[in-house]
Order: sequence, then C-alpha cells, then structure tokens
Amino acid sequence: QVQLVESGGGLVQPGGSLRLSCAASGSIVSINVMGWYRQAPGKRRELVAAVLSGGNTNYLNSVKGRFTISRDNAKNTVNLQMNSLKPEDTAVYYCNAVVTGGVRFWGQGTQVTVSS
Repeated sequence: QVQLVESGGGLVQPGGSLRLSCAASGSIVSINVMGWYRQAPGKRRELVAAVLSGGNTNYLNSVKGRFTISRDNAKNTVNLQMNSLKPEDTAVYYCNAVVTGGVRFWGQGTQVTVSS
C-alpha cells in the first residue's frame, strides 16, 4: 500500500504560479512512476505530468513549457511547479503513484482555481 498526501492548491489569477506537492508513504520502494492528473467539472481525468523512477518525464501538450514535475526520491515527494496558469487549468489535481505490478494509488485531490 502507498499513501499519498497532496498540498499546495488554491486560487490564483491568470498568469500566476502555484506549486503542488505530494508526499508518499508506505511501500514506497515499489513505486515506479509518480505523476499528477487533473479533472475539471464534466471532463475526464487526464494525465498532466509524470516522472519515471529513472527520471524521464512526460507532459500533457497544453502544459509543456509552463509546468515542471520533479521527484525527490530521498524525501519521497513529487512536486508540480505550475507557471503562467490559465483559466483552463482549473481542476482538481490528483497525485498518482504506480507500483510494481501496475497497481495505481491516488491522493485525495487538491483544487486549483485560476480566475481573476
């Protein structure tokens, strides 16, 4: 089992920045991939960014150049730095971990609202 606790969401104006953090605990040695998904009202959950254990990253096209995912294996955390935020980035953001065998674990979600 892996437990994920997110922090850092909130309300920000367009063009602003937020940093999301996710702390993992439990069977962390089995985590292969950590990432962030988001789900806006009436829309499907989508992958925003992911980082593999080897350091390779993957981003949703619409956030490339604006968002940066980073993973600190020593602290068992994954962060998402979000810059130049747009209203369309408004969603609930979920931390995700994939362990050996393909089982997924999710955090509780944190609301990000981009509005003037």
